[in-house]
Amino acid sequence: MTQREQVVIGIDIGTSGVRAVAMDATGRITGQAATRLADISADHRDPQGWRSAFELTLDQLLATVDPATVARLCVDGTSGTVLAVDAGGQPLAEPLMYNDPVRDAGILALIARLAPHASAAHGATSGLAKALVFARLPGVAQVMHQADWIASQLSGRLDLTDENNALKTGYDPVQRAWPEWIAKSGIKPGLLPQVLPAGARMGPVSQAAAKRFGFTEAASVMAGTTDGCASFLATGASLPGEGVTALGSTLTVKILSREPLFAPEFGLYSHRIGKMWLAGGASNTGGNVLRHFFDDARLAELADLIDPATDLGLDFYPLVQAGERFPVNDPDLAPRMKPRPTSDHHFLQALLEGMAGIEGLAYQRLATLGAPDLVSIRTVGGGARSGVWSAIRQRKIVVPLLQARSEEAAAGTALLALGSFSTGEGTGP
Repeated sequence: MTQREQVVIGIDIGTSGVRAVAMDATGRITGQAATRLADISADHRDPQGWRSAFELTLDQLLATVDPATVARLCVDGTSGTVLAVDAGGQPLAEPLMYNDPVRDAGILALIARLAPHASAAHGATSGLAKALVFARLPGVAQVMHQADWIASQLSGRLDLTDENNALKTGYDPVQRAWPEWIAKSGIKPGLLPQVLPAGARMGPVSQAAAKRFGFTEAASVMAGTTDGCASFLATGASLPGEGVTALGSTLTVKILSREPLFAPEFGLYSHRIGKMWLAGGASNTGGNVLRHFFDDARLAELADLIDPATDLGLDFYPLVQAGERFPVNDPDLAPRMKPRPTSDHHFLQALLEGMAGIEGLAYQRLATLGAPDLVSIRTVGGGARSGVWSAIRQRKIVVPLLQARSEEAAAGTALLALGSFSTGEGTGP
């Protein structure tokens, strides 16, 4: 792959739409396109809508990027979104989305009995619970993750997945195999796909895809990842101890580690990325608390009145309702947002200071669970654009706050295809 000519394409199948970026061998984005799922289908669960949005997005991108220069393509999808297909790859039922719980108490009890404590297969929204639901369907040939199914439109392969998407379906990323206990669940052999390292080569693009999009026979499809992992990679974080905080509706922290971290009681699991591990957890605090009290216009107005260099000294733990997951695991943890300052801008400042304290505690928790020392933080999400919030965080957390290279998950998937997190198995420019 020459720096001058060829590109890789990363494709992100998100909750609201499809995005794609083309990237050259230096990591420079050379083209991008996006399609909203709502513009394609009223049903965000419709796989045909996913495929149509994917094709439209790729067509838009290839209108500006010569398809003959595309060397590799890679897809990420929402973690835990699962569907069942027949031998021809056609969906047999409505997919179960990442946040859809399985209501079958028998399936959940079976997994609880068979799966080790640290397995990500536990829980009503796990991929394995959904796979066991679909295993009962007549004519089912393969259970696939969302990213697998979209990748199959390029590769023609229905039987391949990646280590990141397979994690919640019970895959053991340490042993790098489907564990023996899964067979005891009654799932048929072959129903679960073969697993490849994220970024490894799945194979060439199919003849049908080459003809449809204009790719050459030399173009390859690479094993993808989850949208969360892709978003982390997009920031540019690549070394042990580099963290990423997502300041969205909730607050999520992730860190790169040389060793895997597992603490199910905190919802903490580790994804294998190249030769490292990506571990993280999510708090219930975040932008949802701010918008519970103020709209966007009022937040901007109040932020202008805050002096982020001073500390109010209030010990807030901002939550909309009782219950926390990480860095404190307590379903009954009550919010602490009193005494409320008399002025709204001081109240907002106290909320932001409380959230910054939770973020710092989250990284401390990761350290106590075995993560490396935190060396830097990159920030994504709507809160990343708040100068006041950033200044308060910098005062509370004494490591460099670095600018994210990109907030596009598709860019992270392109970097994966490029080989920036190479396993040495078919990746690298």
